[in-house]
Amino acid sequence: MKKFIIINGPNINLLGKRETNIYGDLSFSDFFENTIAKYPGIVLEHFQSNIEGELIDKIQDVGYSYDGIILNAAAYTHTSIGIGDAVKAIETPVIEVHISNTFSREEFRHKSYISSNAKGVILGFGLQSYELAILSFI
Repeated sequence: MKKFIIINGPNINLLGKRETNIYGDLSFSDFFENTIAKYPGIVLEHFQSNIEGELIDKIQDVGYSYDGIILNAAAYTHTSIGIGDAVKAIETPVIEVHISNTFSREEFRHKSYISSNAKGVILGFGLQSYELAILSFI
C-alpha cells in the first residue's frame, strides 16, 4: 500500500478560524478525516509544526521511506533555505501545496525556496490543493 504524508507549516493548525476569507472555515483535521475516508487504498498521515527545525526533521525522517510528501510549508516557503535544502536532499518526491494563490497576494509570497526541488506545485484551490496532490501521486 502506498504511503503518503502531508506536512504543514506554521499557522495551518488555525484553519477554520484564521482569515476565513482566504482559507475557508473548515478545520484541517475535519478535511483530513474526510480525505482519509475518500482514499481507503492508501496510507495517509499528517504532521504539522510551527517550528522550522521540526519540519526539516520530519522531511528528513520520511524522505527515504514514503512514496510521496505533500508539503505546505506556509510562510516558511518564502523564507526557509533550510526547508528547501531538505527537500533537495531526500529521495521521496515532494508536491508543494498552497491553499491560496500565493501569486495573488503580497510580493514576498511570490518567491519559493521549495519549488525548484519539488516534483510539482499546486496552489490556489483551497483545501482541494491537497487532494489534487494526492491524485497526482496515485
